[in-house]
Amino acid sequence: MTGMELILIAGLFGVIGLGVLFLRRGKLPENGQDFAELRGQLAQMASQSNELQRLIAEQMAQSEGRLGNRLEQSLRDQNERTTKSLTGMAEKLAVITEANTHISALTNQVTQLQNILSNKQARGSFGEVQLENLVRDALPENAFDFQATLGNGRRVDCLLRLPNPPGPIAIDSKFPLEAYRRLTSAANDAERDAAKRLLENDVKKHIQDIAEKYIIPGETAESAILFLPSESVYAEINIQLPKLVEASRKARVYMAGPDNLMLLLHTVRAILRDARMHEAAGLIQTQVDLMMKDVHRLEDRVAKLATHFSQAEKDISDIQTSTGKIISRGNKIDEIEVLDADEATPAAPKTDLLG
Repeated sequence: MTGMELILIAGLFGVIGLGVLFLRRGKLPENGQDFAELRGQLAQMASQSNELQRLIAEQMAQSEGRLGNRLEQSLRDQNERTTKSLTGMAEKLAVITEANTHISALTNQVTQLQNILSNKQARGSFGEVQLENLVRDALPENAFDFQATLGNGRRVDCLLRLPNPPGPIAIDSKFPLEAYRRLTSAANDAERDAAKRLLENDVKKHIQDIAEKYIIPGETAESAILFLPSESVYAEINIQLPKLVEASRKARVYMAGPDNLMLLLHTVRAILRDARMHEAAGLIQTQVDLMMKDVHRLEDRVAKLATHFSQAEKDISDIQTSTGKIISRGNKIDEIEVLDADEATPAAPKTDLLG
C-alpha cells in the first residue's frame, strides 16, 4: 500500500471520528447559524469523504490491477517451472524405466548363469567356452587344436601347437565351484576347514588327472596347464592352499585363471613368432646359398664367355690382318697392270680382241 493510500484512509477515518465525537457529546448547535456552519462542515466532510472514497477506489483498482498482473506473472512463472519440473521428472522416469528394463534383463542373465553354474556338466562347458574364447583371441588358428586326441587316446580341451622345445602344451579346464562356495559361505571355523579340505581334494584330483592323462613324454611338453575359469576361485586357492599350489608345480601342472592364461597365451604367441622368424631365417639362408651357387656358376660362364670374346677378338684381328694383306696385294696387282699397259702402248695399238 502506497503513502497516498494511507493518507486517504487516515482522512476518512478522521471525518468519521469527528462525526462520532459530536454524536458522543450529544451537543447540538444552539442557533441556526451554528447549525448552518455545522451543516456546511458536514457537507464539506461528506464531499471530502466522497473524494476520499473515489481516490481509495481508484487506488484500490490500481492496486488490484498491479496485484492481478503480479499474480498472473507469478502464476505464469510457476506454470513454466511446473512444466519444466514435470518434463524433467518424465525424462528421469524414462531413464529409470530403461534402467529397470536393463536390470530385469541382467537379472535374467544372472539367473541363467546361476542355472548354468549349478549344473556340473553345463559348468564344464562354460569353462571350455571361456577357454576357447581366450585362445582364439590371442593365437592364430594354426597354433592350437580344441578337443585334441592324444596318442594315449585321451582328449584334452585345448592343445597348443608349440615347436620343440617345449613341444605341444595341453590345457584342461576345471571348475571346483561347489567347494569354493562352501568355503566362501562358511559360517564358522569348522565349516571353513571342512570346505577347505573339500576344495583341496577336488583340485588335487584334477592335478593328478591332468598329469597322468595329458603329459606324454616324447609327444607333449613336460608340463600342462589347469585352467580355472574364475579369478576368484584361482585367488582363493592361492591364498588358502599354498601347499597345494607348490604340489601342482612339482607335478608340472600349473594353475591359471583367465588373466594369467591370457598372459601365458601372449608369451606363446611371441614364441611362435620367434619360431616363424627362425624358420624364415633358415629358408632365407637356404635361398641365399642357392643364389650364391648360381652366382658362382654365372661367374664361370662369364669367364668362359670372356675367353670366347678374347678368341673372337684375336680371330677378328687375324681376319683384319689377312684382309689388309689381301688389299695390299690387290693394290700391287693394280700397279703391275698399269705399268704393263704403259709399256705396250708405243709398240702396237690396242686392238679389240673381238674385232
